[in-house]
Amino acid sequence: MKFIAIFLLFISFNIFAQSAFKAELIKSEFVFDIPPTPACHASTIVELSNNTFMASWFGGKYESSPDVGIWIAINEKGQWKQPKMLVDGVVNDTLRFPCWNPVLFKTKAGKLLLFYKVGKNPREWWGMKISSDDDGKHWSKPEKLPNGILGPIKNKPFQLANGEILYPSSTESLDEKVWNIHLEKSDKNASKFQKINIDCDTFGVIQPSILQYSGKRLQLLCRSRQNAVVQTWSEDNGKTWSPLSLTTIPNPNSGTDATTLKNGLQVLVYNPLKKGANWFNGRYKLNVAVSKNGTDWHDVYTLEDQKEGEFSYPAIIQSSDGLIHITYTANRKNIKHIVLKVQ
Repeated sequence: MKFIAIFLLFISFNIFAQSAFKAELIKSEFVFDIPPTPACHASTIVELSNNTFMASWFGGKYESSPDVGIWIAINEKGQWKQPKMLVDGVVNDTLRFPCWNPVLFKTKAGKLLLFYKVGKNPREWWGMKISSDDDGKHWSKPEKLPNGILGPIKNKPFQLANGEILYPSSTESLDEKVWNIHLEKSDKNASKFQKINIDCDTFGVIQPSILQYSGKRLQLLCRSRQNAVVQTWSEDNGKTWSPLSLTTIPNPNSGTDATTLKNGLQVLVYNPLKKGANWFNGRYKLNVAVSKNGTDWHDVYTLEDQKEGEFSYPAIIQSSDGLIHITYTANRKNIKHIVLKVQ
């Protein structure tokens, strides 16, 4: 009986420890007061230096409109500067394609990378890249990625201890029936790419995020058509991956993002609902969850809880001061920026 009591006490303590996570709101704001375009979506954020950040998104008349370009804005000392369009999908004087899904990433060596896609739609787009050595004051010319390489589809890359960079990526078939995730890997300079295939079985999954654990253990969390976030695990720094499986996290066929904190906690931003009849159903609520092990997740903050609307496609990072920065789409009209303290 004494052993049973000790065991139950141990279980209760662990449940309490797992659920004792908390989040404190530090700031909530929009990236711009007056939107520079009628529509915007798919934001990304990166820390340039202490107290300086850059956000990016695609904006234009509407998603898939040929005028859609990649926009950026700088946040210095807590203030967002005037946004500007950085790149577009102009091919020549008579041909222009929309841009999609920018992803910002700064390497350990200090090179700032911006990946994005250009094309008629997500089934036919191709990957593009620009870079900067001075935190975005000057950029390289747009460069098309090698054939078969798309770059990170929505969420940020992850740089291994040896300098190699992993890019969470995915593809959608022309008939829109097949969604598959994969990884891409490059050297520390974001060149010499190779593709790492992942067996997706019958799952329909795209837009993975990479989480890090002790040793060489990694986890991918993916948007899915299965009404739940789907996961896969690697024990060798992403060379091979376990069979995909469902998590207990709801997913209404909407993008998520996640990050590993310096203290080892995992933080996920997601829409905690099931999918509906239309693609936008379930995107009116947005939550933040925390986990120690990537399996047991606990909601710690509600970013949005509306009866309608779209609050989706989050991006999340931890800044050098330990705070959490999140950006996401607000009704396709603006980008919202949230700062949290999570512990």
